[in-house]
Amino acid sequence: MKNTAIMKALPYFELAKVRITFAVMLTTLTGYVLMRGFDEDMILPVLGIFLLACGSAALNHFQERKTDAIMDRTSLRPIPSGKVKPLNALIFSVFLSFSGAIIIYIGSGLEAMFLGILALIWYNFIYTPLKKKTPFAVIPGAVIGAIPPLVGWVAAGGSLTDPRAFVIAFFFFIWQIPHFWLLQLKYEKDYSKAGFPTLVKSYGEKHIHRLTFLWTLSTAIAAMMLPVFNVVSSEYIAGAMFMAAFWIVYVFTPLLSKDTKLINPGVYFMKINIFVLSMIIFLSIDSFL
Repeated sequence: MKNTAIMKALPYFELAKVRITFAVMLTTLTGYVLMRGFDEDMILPVLGIFLLACGSAALNHFQERKTDAIMDRTSLRPIPSGKVKPLNALIFSVFLSFSGAIIIYIGSGLEAMFLGILALIWYNFIYTPLKKKTPFAVIPGAVIGAIPPLVGWVAAGGSLTDPRAFVIAFFFFIWQIPHFWLLQLKYEKDYSKAGFPTLVKSYGEKHIHRLTFLWTLSTAIAAMMLPVFNVVSSEYIAGAMFMAAFWIVYVFTPLLSKDTKLINPGVYFMKINIFVLSMIIFLSIDSFL
């Protein structure tokens, strides 16, 4: 009986994109601890943004069920595979989104809740339809990544007019652009088959590699702005951030090579994720120092 219940629940975990939404929860936690440190009051806003992000992810599954059925990498997702009916996915999304918004409101108030709802609206009703029209949708779409740390910042009593809040949001905004372009490079054939406009088709791999390097360089600069604007206070953490920033630029320099066959987008996708995770860890450790 237990195994049957788990098997039935697994598709709903997949609908919620738990691995991705857990990362969203971490950036919210980062915004909170940078403002106030670790305390019990962070539980509700962090839990709320996690549920809201899960609801947004489930809604995205519902919205993209037809294109998911076309692409090889997404054809086995819960809706196109028939494991979850579209209506059930929509109900699941509404339940999670509403629950998450209410929990954020209870734990942090209206401002944090509105920011959380804005993230859902931006992802599901601006970015999702826009990426079917332009390969540059990722640039406005990256705003989604900037909002969760601001939810944490506001929930901890911080102000959106604080320059530090802008610097934090800017870093979590800008890293997503090379992140998504590398993902698009990796699955370019799948995206094209489903009718999504891709940068490779419009500009070629060599040009996209160079653009990705430039955005990665911008991400490194944004990371170095964190200690410059006193987001962190420890000199050791600041030094570690500068070293990490130089490392990511160095390991991405092969993208400037003329031989595109030597470039594996999946490897670079992992490297930039490791870089951002290290920045989250550094920021969190700083709150203890």
